[in-house]
Amino acid sequence: MTMLWWHYARVQETFESVCHKPYTFSGSRKERLQTVETAQEIVALPNLLGKLPPEFSGKLLGERTVALAKGETLFERGDAGDGCYWLRRGVVTICASSAGGEQRILAILGPGAMIGELAMIDGLPRSATVEAVRDCSLTFISRAAFTAMLRRHPELHTEIMATLAARLRQSDEDMIASSFLTVRARVARALLQFARHLGEGTDRGRVLIQHRVTHSDLAAMAGVARESVSRTLGVWQREKVLEGSPRDGYAVDKSRLEREAEAVG
Repeated sequence: MTMLWWHYARVQETFESVCHKPYTFSGSRKERLQTVETAQEIVALPNLLGKLPPEFSGKLLGERTVALAKGETLFERGDAGDGCYWLRRGVVTICASSAGGEQRILAILGPGAMIGELAMIDGLPRSATVEAVRDCSLTFISRAAFTAMLRRHPELHTEIMATLAARLRQSDEDMIASSFLTVRARVARALLQFARHLGEGTDRGRVLIQHRVTHSDLAAMAGVARESVSRTLGVWQREKVLEGSPRDGYAVDKSRLEREAEAVG
C-alpha cells in the first residue's frame, strides 16, 4: 500500500487528485450550499472534470460546498465512495491507520486538488482517511449526479476513457522514473510536499514547516524504510540542509532539497 500511495503522490503532482467521503456530516462538521463562481475555474480544473465540456462540469460543480475546520475528518477509510470533492481552499492529509491505531500520512493535498473523483466511477469504499490540517472549503459532487449525467449524455464516456488512459500512462512513466531515484531523492520529494503545502518563508531564506513531521510519515510518503529516512535526515542535519526535529517541525533549504529530489542512482 505504501508504494501505491507513493506513486499516487507522484501522479498527484501532475493531476492534483485522490478518493473521498459522503456529504452527510455529523457532530461539529458544517455544511452550506454555494454555487461555483466562474466558468474559468471549471475550465482550469486539471482533473477528470476538467476534461468534460464546461456545460457539464459546471452543472456538477454547482451542487454544494462543504466547510471543514482544521483537525476535522472529511471521511475515513471504509466510508462509502459516493462522490468526490474539489478542494478550493485549505490543506488536507491522506492518512492510513494500522490495526493498533497507529496513523501515517501518505500524501498532502492543497488547493485545486480533486479528492475522490474516481469514486464517482467505481463507487468503492474509501481507501484512506482524509483530514484537514488547515480550514478548508470544498465543493462536493455526488456519484448519483455524475452517473445521471452520463446516462443523459453517453458520449461523455469517450472523454472519461481518454482521461483514465492518460492517467495510467502517467502512472507508468512515474513508476519507471521512481525506479532510478535515490533514497535521498525520494525522501526529499516527500519533505518537499510538506514544504509546498505547509511551509512558510523565513528571513533566512529557508522554509519553515511548523507541523509535526515524523520519520514514519516521510517513509510512507517516500516508499522507503524508516531507518533510511533517519539516516538521510541525519546527513542533512550535518550538511545544514535542514534544522529542527520531527516534533517541532523543520526549517529546510528548499533549493538544496529540490536538487536532492532530482538525484538518480
